[in-house]
Amino acid sequence: MSDVAQRQIPAADGPRQSTGSLVHHLLDTARRTPGAPALLLGPYALDYRTLERSTAVVAARLRADGLTAGDRIGLMLPNVPEFAVLYYGALRAGGVVVPLNPLLKEREVAFHLADSGARALYAWDGVPGEPAEGAAKADVPHHPVSLGQFTPTGTEDLETTDALTERGPDDDAVILYTSGTTGHPKGAQLTHRNLASNTAATAGLARLTGADTILGCLPLFHAFGQLTGLNAAVLSGASLALVPRFDPAAVLATLAATRATVFEGVPTMFAGLLHHPDAANADASSLRLCISGGAAMPVEVLHAFEEAFGCDVLEGYGLSETSPVAAFNHLDRPRRAGSIGTPIAGVELSILDPEGRELADGQTGELAVRGPNVMKGYWRRPEATAEVLLPDGRLRTGDLARRDEDGFYYIVDRKKDLIIRGGYNVYPRELEEVLYEHPAVLEAAVLPVPDARLGEEVGAAVVLRPGAEETPESLRAWMKERVAAYKYPRRVWFLATLPKGPTGKIQKRDIEVPEAV
Repeated sequence: MSDVAQRQIPAADGPRQSTGSLVHHLLDTARRTPGAPALLLGPYALDYRTLERSTAVVAARLRADGLTAGDRIGLMLPNVPEFAVLYYGALRAGGVVVPLNPLLKEREVAFHLADSGARALYAWDGVPGEPAEGAAKADVPHHPVSLGQFTPTGTEDLETTDALTERGPDDDAVILYTSGTTGHPKGAQLTHRNLASNTAATAGLARLTGADTILGCLPLFHAFGQLTGLNAAVLSGASLALVPRFDPAAVLATLAATRATVFEGVPTMFAGLLHHPDAANADASSLRLCISGGAAMPVEVLHAFEEAFGCDVLEGYGLSETSPVAAFNHLDRPRRAGSIGTPIAGVELSILDPEGRELADGQTGELAVRGPNVMKGYWRRPEATAEVLLPDGRLRTGDLARRDEDGFYYIVDRKKDLIIRGGYNVYPRELEEVLYEHPAVLEAAVLPVPDARLGEEVGAAVVLRPGAEETPESLRAWMKERVAAYKYPRRVWFLATLPKGPTGKIQKRDIEVPEAV
């Protein structure tokens, strides 16, 4: 009997460890509580039976279009029920989901589709022409998606729609694209085992049950929202109240309307809610737990939010490559503000020196992760995989950290050249390559600029070619047309030259940001 067939089914009163396919999580929950609300979007609601039947419709259509086990399917949707329907439907047909940010531009869409070898792109019909244009550029069929499109009509062939293409626990389930400092984004291969184990551990950490309603502000195309929101809700039988775009007023209204018990967000979301004019009058009495990740939360914001909303905030840490959760503060243990907590169930953390040797408590080194949540590798990039995955299974995260004498971990700095803008990862090398395509640009360096609201803003120091007459505004507008809205540099300034080291490498640490920028 296969590992999938031997899965443990979560009990009705809460999740238990599960190593099976994510599809089985949905099938089990729909069988146990078919009428329970699964997805909420304003007045629109989808119960678990309808969600399960809708995924069967999607799977049947994908098979009819020629999808076979292991084929990749691109999803480019905001936080709407159809994301979940297509996500589990593609997995049900044996496919591999490639989630894309709806804000991506044509060239970015085309790259992700071509690199993953996707067979099709399903994109929200409310997104402008970038998905269709990117799909056309990659020679991939584009399918617009609308609300309720896959709701069963009752005329489907049940023998066909009930079919489930079984996949092994080590088969790919999702390819999440993440960039580094070396240019093009890389696809992290997350297996059914990776995601199922991390879902069970995270749902257990939050003590999710069918009585919970999770307020889903985090984007489902991102690892954080996808796993701690969608996957954890499906495993535990909880409801997921969707907010397509973060807006503090809309979130507070949804919180009150749905009586949400769990809120998940990045630090800027917590700050946005805390400082909104309606916060003082918000009805947050239903909240029992808040979860923060994606970036470090200022201690002052954490304490102020807990006092204002009367709810504990748990901070954690993870990467796309770790499915994503690796460490968290825990409900049944003392919390430490500013700490990422301790490893979640089944995961090991260690602090390494440059040679890969473990360091003692209090010493700073590179954080490494080992466990069932660590990715299989980077899609079709064996060299990049070898750079981060050690022979013993540990993943080098590129983050500098230390561990205290009680076993709590703290992120000290980022080894990777990474900007976290409002919880979104922005990778300078990718933007620098686009900047260098501009005919007026001689040299460019993209770097973080401190920002009170977002934590970090994207800045670009640029050296123009002799005789060029560009302005910061025109260069900013040019970038805005070519990369996603959260990526393009809001702060642009010109320099006569960029500081360089002995080898000619640009030294970003020596670049000064003008006060007026």
